[in-house]
Amino acid sequence: MEMAEVALKVPYVQLLLPAYGVTGDEATAFLQLVDEANKPGWWQRFHDVLPDWFGGHVSLEEAAKTIRCYEPHFVPGLLQTEDYARAILTYGEVGRNDPARIERHVALRLERQSLLTRPDAPVFWVVMDETVLHRPVGSSAVMRAQIDRLLAAAELPNVTLQIAEFAAGHHPGTYSPFVLFRFAIPELPDMVIVEYLTGALYIDNTGEVAEHMEAMDRMVAHAESARRTKQILADFRKEL
Repeated sequence: MEMAEVALKVPYVQLLLPAYGVTGDEATAFLQLVDEANKPGWWQRFHDVLPDWFGGHVSLEEAAKTIRCYEPHFVPGLLQTEDYARAILTYGEVGRNDPARIERHVALRLERQSLLTRPDAPVFWVVMDETVLHRPVGSSAVMRAQIDRLLAAAELPNVTLQIAEFAAGHHPGTYSPFVLFRFAIPELPDMVIVEYLTGALYIDNTGEVAEHMEAMDRMVAHAESARRTKQILADFRKEL
């Protein structure tokens, strides 16, 4: 069980929790999590293209009440248009540039986005480097449509977009992208995901998570305001 090779069952966990000193509301929360974990997520329909490491990412998105991310290279997947996503996947699938596979990845990415407009949608707070705007992905038409998508998303009450401009100089997130998750169940620790080419690091160590939280807070203060970001996006669109 500790190696995650066997699914946890609610009755078994009910017997174990008291032995570990877990009782009351905390025990109820754990049992709820076990029950939910045993239900297949919608993303299992994409098992043919979904790496095991990314399945965890999608499940955290579904469970989170707040998602904060820094993206230095591309528009975050939750805000990409279909054509923008397709262009990235076409050139980013190292050794796997198969059209049918790419379309499955695009479909998965678009379905993930529905969580931002559902009744219990999480807060989604994004800091993007200005590089994202200046890196062409697809045609000019693709980029214009993507900017329109960002402007529309910025009007959602649960979405905040900020751009870190070149002129503002160095900032704590210069080195790599990361995503922070906070959950509605207080017993669940905050988590950080840092992706790399073939996988991701899932971090729940309190100290490391706190460092990422501090870095994100500093980037939010460093980046342009949400209002100013909308104007930057609108001005940039005119140049495309």
